[in-house]
Parts: sequence; structure tokens; C-alpha cells
Amino acid sequence: MADRYQRLTARGPGAVLARKLGLPRPEPLVRHRPGRPVVTGPVMLGGAPGGRLLGPLRTVLDGVGARVAEGEQRPEQPAALVFDATGVTDSAGLRALHAFFQPRVRSLAPCGRLVVLGTPPERAQSTAAAVAQRALEGFVRSAGKELRRGATAHLLLVAPGAEGALESPVRFALSARSAYVSGQVLRVEPADGAAPADWARPLADRVALVTGASRGIGAVVAETLARDGARVVCLDVPQQADALRAVAARCGGEALELDVTADDAPRTLADHLRRAHGGVDVVVHNAGITRDKTLGRMDAARWDAVLAVNLTAVERITHELTTGARPVLRDGGRVVCTSSISGIAGNAGQTNYAASKAGLIGLVQALAPGLADRGVTVNAIAPGFIETRMTAAVPLLIREAGRRMNSLAQGGRPVDVAEAVAFLASPGSSGISGQVLRVCGQALLGA
Repeated sequence: MADRYQRLTARGPGAVLARKLGLPRPEPLVRHRPGRPVVTGPVMLGGAPGGRLLGPLRTVLDGVGARVAEGEQRPEQPAALVFDATGVTDSAGLRALHAFFQPRVRSLAPCGRLVVLGTPPERAQSTAAAVAQRALEGFVRSAGKELRRGATAHLLLVAPGAEGALESPVRFALSARSAYVSGQVLRVEPADGAAPADWARPLADRVALVTGASRGIGAVVAETLARDGARVVCLDVPQQADALRAVAARCGGEALELDVTADDAPRTLADHLRRAHGGVDVVVHNAGITRDKTLGRMDAARWDAVLAVNLTAVERITHELTTGARPVLRDGGRVVCTSSISGIAGNAGQTNYAASKAGLIGLVQALAPGLADRGVTVNAIAPGFIETRMTAAVPLLIREAGRRMNSLAQGGRPVDVAEAVAFLASPGSSGISGQVLRVCGQALLGA
């Protein structure tokens, strides 16, 4: 659904009025297009003395063709400000953040990026260093709320030894693929996975399953994974057969009609994937429903339906695909669950939905360690207010609040969720597991 307020305040009299009244003016976000460079302007690179990531960062930036400025150089409108904070070993050292960003942050280009790299606090070598590294999160989250004109902030906590897994998260943070992700923290751990041979098609020769693929976010996820080279199995209930086949046709994939809550669904799905494709490499659990009512008015049928689709089916299918002597999910595979900020912050009228989405976060965190020895990662995406047919039916005032109550002052698009899924599904993202990535424009809820 079109954001009329954004159009009204973008230019002309509406823009002047919004400026005079101090109203938000949502910047049209630059999103990824095939063939678009990772970063389109100069990147200002800095770091605290003794940091360990400047060398790997330069390698990544050179690899993406970025124009790098360092030292006292100050490009007029840098596309990104990138700072290696791994050398900050005590609270006094945090002054280096101010020294680097304060003179430059107001010159950041529209839809620019502020990226800080640190060390997971629990991996720091002293109490003072752990304190300083934990402080980075408060800095980045606050900076994200201060940025204007569609710019976003990111914190990458890179464990010692994980320098080789740095490229994929840096590419994502710098690129237009992360247009609706801000104020988030990603931990990067050492991993054995190899970078994709072609970053434009990182999923080439891989099979991806997307549930709930007939419409909305699921359909766009399927199309995005296909764009990145995957052979996509699009799954949805038989009632959505026509729409499902249309999506499969658009992405050159396969339509599979199946009710994920059926008793035999996990075995049926596993048998099909093994027989038709020899297994699967990427599993995206996107199928989900809502049956909203306040708790005192919610009957058991509403509760059971939501938990069955959103959580129990995901548990059963994931177990079927990842266990046994010859698991259907191949080594190096990816599991991505679609959670929600409701599962993080809660939401009135959604005790059933929020419970199911919080349960998915628990599933991700519980499964990730046990699957790590096979190179399998398990992560969740938590969308905020995304412009879909479902949110278009929300009452006007609630819809406007959902759009504006984030640092970007606008709703996201299904493609924003899809780009995050594709990032986590990439072979290059092997160092990221057991995590929840919010795609919400840094929503105030749960921030």
C-alpha cells in the first residue's frame, strides 16, 4: 500500500510544511538492484589504535571496489563511515568513537551507513575491555536514532579468529540490501564455510524451500532466493494452489501443495525433497497466521491454530529435515525462521502470535549449537511494520503509528525481509548462527 504521507512530504509545499512543523520526512530508501555496486560513494575508514580488523576491512572494501578514505581525509558526502573499535580496551578509549564520528556524521550521504566493528564482550581480554566493548551497542543504537535522510547504523561483533567470515556481514551492512535494518547487532564467529564464487549469485546450485510462499513476504523471499541462484521449492496450502503456481513460475521453481500442520507433513516433505532434489540446502520457515483477540476474549481454537502453524509445524519439520543418519538438510545448510518484533516486545491482542514468534527465537537459539558441527546455521528474522495486504487492512491511526514509530519513519517492504533472509542463507554467512536480525527500521518497540 502506498505511503501517501511520505509522498506528500517528499517535496513541494508538503515538504516545506513538514519542515516548519517539525514533522518527520521519511527519506525514500535506496534498495538493491541487480548489478548495483555494494557501495556507491567513498567510504571513510578509521579505527582505534591496536585494532585487529583494519587489514581485513581494507581487503573487503578493495574487493567490492570501494573508494576508501583514511586519516584526515574528509569526503564531502561519504557513503559510509566505518570504524574498527576492537582496539578500544577501556572506557577512556571510547573517546576514539567521538573523535572519528563527530566531525563526519552530519556529512553522511542520504541512505548512508555508519558501521562499527568490535569484539563480543565475553571474548574481551579484560574486564575493562569487556565494559568498553559492551558500550559500543549503546553508541550504535543511539547513533541509529539520530541519523537522518535514510541513513542506518550497524554493529558487527567479530570474535577473534572470525576475520575470514567478515566479508558477507560487511557487504550486507554497507549495501542497499540492508535498507530497512538499523541499530542492530550481529555476532560473527569463526567458521569454515567458503565465500561464494559469485557474490551476485551466491546460492547457485543450491535448493531452497520457502513455506508460505504463495503471497506477501513469502512470495518475495522465493523470488529473491531465485534471483540469487537457488532452485526454489515454493510451499503453501492447497487452497492457495493457483497463487502458489504463479509464484513458482515467476521464479523458475517448483510448487508444492502441503498443509504444514498435517500429521504426515514432515515425512511427506522430507521424502519429496530427497526424491526430487537429493536434499535441501536452505529452509525458510515463513508460513504463519494471525488470529488476534485479547486474552480474555480468545477462544482455544484461535490459540491452537496460531501455535500449530507458526511454531509446532516449524519444530516438527526442522526436526525431520535435520536428524537421522542421512539428514535431508545438507551439510553447510541454512535454516531461517520468520519471527516478529511481536515475539520480542509483545503486542496487545496477540498473546498467541507473540508466544509463537518468541518460541521461534527459542528454537533458533536451542538448535544452533547442536548443528554447528555440520556447518549448518539457524537464525531468525524479526520483521517490524512491513507494507503488505495484511497491514493495509489495519485501521488508519494504528497503521500510521506502525509506519512512523521507527528511526526511518516509514514502513518496510517485503523485499527488505527477503534481502535479510538471502543474506543469512548465503554460504558467506557461515559465521552467523543462533541470532535474531530485526528488519524494522529500528522500531521503538523492543528497542
